[in-house]
Order: sequence, then structure tokens, then C-alpha cells
Amino acid sequence: MAIETDGGVNREAGQASAELKRLAELVRRHAPHDGSFDLAIAGLHVARASRPNAELVHHVQSAALCVVVQGAKCVTLGSEVYEYDASRLLVYSIDLPVAAQVTRASRPEPYLSLRIDLDPGRIANLVARVYPHGLPRAKESRAICLAQATGELLNAMVRLFELLAQPNDAELLAGLVIDEILIRLLRSEVGPRLAQVGIDDSGAQGVAKAVAWLRANYNQPIKVEDLARLAGMSVSSFYEHFKTITSMSPVQYQKILRLQEARRLMLASLVNPGTASWQVGYQSASQFSREYSRFFGSTPSRDIARLREQGLSAADVSA
Repeated sequence: MAIETDGGVNREAGQASAELKRLAELVRRHAPHDGSFDLAIAGLHVARASRPNAELVHHVQSAALCVVVQGAKCVTLGSEVYEYDASRLLVYSIDLPVAAQVTRASRPEPYLSLRIDLDPGRIANLVARVYPHGLPRAKESRAICLAQATGELLNAMVRLFELLAQPNDAELLAGLVIDEILIRLLRSEVGPRLAQVGIDDSGAQGVAKAVAWLRANYNQPIKVEDLARLAGMSVSSFYEHFKTITSMSPVQYQKILRLQEARRLMLASLVNPGTASWQVGYQSASQFSREYSRFFGSTPSRDIARLREQGLSAADVSA
């Protein structure tokens, strides 16, 4: 029996390896040079990098499925670090302010990845079909999870990319293949956590409503009571859910949004630290400087001068 099991594992590993190689070829074809690319199938994106990042790339990652098909990457959320390489995937169930860094890439073997945006309505419809008798309880509530991509899942992704060469077929079939990918994920170990994206009355969706407000109003004063009311929870329940799901408090979440945007403004628009701090909502320039220094490791002026000396732009350190 053990021999048969080992054989099954080896077959699965062999299938996954073959599908991953084919998928890497397809992603490379649609990412002809370093950068990020939006493809003809709505919600499908690819990225390529020929060398590791010298700087962390700070950005807000929306709900998405991200898969590395060649190379390696690490993502930091608060104090947590998620490292993943070829054939591994990350699922983001709500918008999260993260810092990412490509850790393995070269010109002969560039870092290659794909991203599929997650639509709550679509997932809600699939959850009802995959779990007609109720959703299993998720072991964890964090809005980011890491898993291994199976051969079947990688094969579905290969077929999705192959449709890019057949626009007429893609118009009719791409949505079905994306549904297949999501169904396979929902039936996997990360399924209950992915399902939270589409469940309106879940704690995750309440937090997602608050997160959407914070993203749209990051430069405005906030009251946790108002956010809790928006999420449809008591203050204590909301605060607990928010911190469990995002690994940070609402105030910390807003602070990161402000600091990321201030850095982008100083690099892209050439505004000075005082102007940037005011535009993102700080009332005190000294408080802004202290918090910026703790987050980025240097004062605003020195940080921006260093980045410009290295020839980096806002696109290199934010997304």
C-alpha cells in the first residue's frame, strides 16, 4: 500500500512539474521584459523580473490569487513574512498593505508570476455549489494564506493562458476555466479561507467594508466606533476581527497607507516631506517624520535622496 501511495505522490509531483514548466513558458511569452502586464482576459496579470529587488516594494494588494511559476519572492504583512517559490501560491482575501521582494531571479531564469483578481460575487456563487450543506470552519482567519499548487490546478492555469491565443474561444471559455481554478481552490485546504471573500455576513466581509473605507479615506481622521458600525459589529468584536484578519489594528492599517502614499508622492511628484505629510493627513510634520523613520528605516529626506541616488522611481518601490 505504501508503494502505491508513493507512486501516486510521484505521479502528482511529475504532473505538477510538467505543468509548471509549460506555465512558465506561457507567462514568459506574455511578459516580454521586466514589469507587470495586464492581459486580454479580464483580471489576469503577469509579472517578470530579471534580478532580485534591491528595495522592498510597498503596495496595497487587493483580493487575488498569486502564483510564482519561476524564481522566488517574500511578502511581509506586519511582522509576518511569507516566503514562496515556484508552484506555490498566495491567496489574499481582502486588500492588505504589504511589502514584497523578489528574492531569486536572473536573466537566464527570471522571476515569473501570475495573478488572478478575486471577485466576491463570483466566489459567493461557487461557494454555494461547492459547499451546499455549509462551509467548513476555517482553522485560521488571516486574510493571507500560502499553499502548494497541485498539478490539476496548474493544468487549469495552463489552459487559461492558452486561450489568450484564441480570442473567440477565450470570450466564451475563460470564465469557465477561472471558475474551475476557483472551485479547485475552494475544495483545497485553503478553501474555507478563500470562501470568506464571498460571504456577506462573515467577519472578513465586515472588515473588508472597513478596509475599503480606509483606502478611500486614508487622509481623514478615523474613529474605530464608526468603522465598527460600518462593519456591522460591536467595537470590541470589530477590533478583534480586524487585528486577527489583517495582523494590525485599524490605526496601524491607516498609518501604513499614509506612509506608503507619502513616499510615492515624494518620489513621483517631487513634493517635499512637509507637503507630503499634509496631503496624506498628518497634522504634525514631526510625528510624520518619526513614523516614517520607524517604518522605512530613515528620515523622509534621507530616504528619498537615497532612492533617487540609486536611480529608483516610485514604480520601483511601490505598486
